[in-house]
Order: sequence, then C-alpha cells, then structure tokens
Amino acid sequence: MSHRVIAVSRRVVLGAAAAAFGLADQAFTQARLNPTPSCDDGDDPTPPQTAGPFFKPRSPQRSSLIEPGITGTRLTLDGTVATRSCAPVSGALIDLWQANAKGIYDNTGYRLRGHQFTDADGRFRFETIVPGSYDGRTRHLHLRAQAANRRILTTQLYFPGESLNARDGLFNSALLMQTRNAGGKIEATYTIVLAMR
Repeated sequence: MSHRVIAVSRRVVLGAAAAAFGLADQAFTQARLNPTPSCDDGDDPTPPQTAGPFFKPRSPQRSSLIEPGITGTRLTLDGTVATRSCAPVSGALIDLWQANAKGIYDNTGYRLRGHQFTDADGRFRFETIVPGSYDGRTRHLHLRAQAANRRILTTQLYFPGESLNARDGLFNSALLMQTRNAGGKIEATYTIVLAMR
C-alpha cells in the first residue's frame, strides 16, 4: 500500500477554537477515532520531508513543550515508532519543533522545541499547542526520528481538514495525523515507520 503509515490515531479538540483553527466541525465530532489499520509486513516507511530553516540542535529533553507565556489550543501528540515489519522501536530519539500559535518560531531559545526517547513499546507523547500557519505553509509539526545507530528520518506532520493543505507545496497526505475533539483540546496520533526491519 502506498505511503501507508501505521495509522496513528489523531485526535483534535476544537470547541470554541473550531473557527480559529479553520477545521470543519464534522471532522472532529466523531466519538471515537477510526480503527487503526492492521499492521502487516512490508509497510512503506514514513516519507521524509525537509527540516526547513528553523531546526536547532540540542533541544531540551522533555515531553511537555508548554511553558509560561505560551498560548494557543492545547495539543497532545501520541505516537509510536515501528519498523517496516511492525516491530516497535524502543529508545528511538524523537525531536519535535514547531511554530507558535501565530506561526512564529523561536530561533533564539528553545520554546516549543524538545526531544525524548521512545519507551519499550516504541511509544512517545508530547504536550504542546496547535501551531499557526504562516506565509505559504499550512499548520504542521516538524519531527526527527532516529533509532540507535541508524539514519535520521526528518519529516513533518499535518492536520486534517486544513484549507491550506491543498495549497502547500510540501503537504503530503501520508503525513496526516488522526485527530479528534477532546474537551477543548486536540488529541492527535501518528505512527512513524522507519526504513528498517
């Protein structure tokens, strides 16, 4: 199957933020996420994408990117890192960076930047906010994933239902998170498949 990412459940909470978030209400009203497709051998690895100009090395190790003064719709990203044969990858480095709610990156410090390592089941979780869009780009999260002693996968994750998705030249539907409403917050999930067995 082409560009299948072991489906990651994505969840989004809109509530009053629906209009500001620019997403169709029906995309977030389901009580549950659609079931994750069953995993099978031979899954295509997650597509790489450019890191862009805003990556900074040596981000702090943390799971919550929420700091005093950071505003915006809360977002939780739950994910898994797996091999092409669906085995979880423990101890994989996950580095996340993003724009703030106004579409601005912190290039002097490490706000809305952080990294962590997957647990024994290949899972990771970040608490952050929904990023803003900016000139030429739809809302997205930047992410780097690396298993021990393996090549780095650099990619971006996208939000479903965004009107700017179709006009963003980098947008790839294989990188759409699954999202749902969760009481005023947005819950998202995504499974990263590394090009390894």
